[in-house]
Amino acid sequence: MKDEPRSHPFRDSIEDIAATKRLPDTPQTRAPAYRLAFADRDFLTREELRPVRLQLELLKPQLIMDERGIESTIVMFGGARIPSPEQKGAAKSRILADLSHYYDEARRFARIMTERSLESYGRENVIVTGGGPGVMEAGNRGADDAGGQSIGLNIVLPHEQAPNAYVTPDLSFNFHYFAIRKMHFLMRAKAVCVFPGGFGTLDEMFESLTLIQTKRMKAIPFLLFGREWWEKVINWDHLAEAGVISPEDLKLFAMVETAEEAIAVIDAWVEPC
Repeated sequence: MKDEPRSHPFRDSIEDIAATKRLPDTPQTRAPAYRLAFADRDFLTREELRPVRLQLELLKPQLIMDERGIESTIVMFGGARIPSPEQKGAAKSRILADLSHYYDEARRFARIMTERSLESYGRENVIVTGGGPGVMEAGNRGADDAGGQSIGLNIVLPHEQAPNAYVTPDLSFNFHYFAIRKMHFLMRAKAVCVFPGGFGTLDEMFESLTLIQTKRMKAIPFLLFGREWWEKVINWDHLAEAGVISPEDLKLFAMVETAEEAIAVIDAWVEPC
């Protein structure tokens, strides 16, 4: 098979990696100093190379999503421990078991949005989740129900973060840096949906809201599923009454109960002037 012609006159880095494997085995060629810098894992994982690793972690998903033609996403945050209805009998608490209906809402929401996404050949409104279990799995599963693609942004953790089976394999990413992962959640976001969850969900929700509040990010539909849950977990009115946020900040998000309500809010959205 004939090699593809190069788009530039220089030797390809892959060719040079292959060439180094054909060199004589000597003390010099075995020495760490002789390794090509971009092929040297020990070098790339040095403390001083963190800026380079940050850049690589930003670039890799960006380039792949650009190549896939993905222009906009619908972000779904939510608890990794919320069970599917068929698994709620194994939940650690009654409250957690009761939250399983949000798995169904997340799955249905993702299915409907992905059906719309397919009208743009999967370029617009692509579901993106954290790629793990619980609500994340429900989002990717709903997209799979519709026959569409979805994105999973996993992160290396001691537990709970192996990719779920419904993420599109070619769009299943893994991160070391939380900050870069968060950037990829929001860089293409046309809406954010937040389901009940724990510290990780709260972190993602508040960081996203802060970006909108401070106008570091343009306002987009921001939906919290489950009024009873969110009003019990966070005393929103107290924050405004205390003056630590503005009463206007309470308009940055809407509370909904069902997939259909969320989609109605997205459809009625008018970007603030």
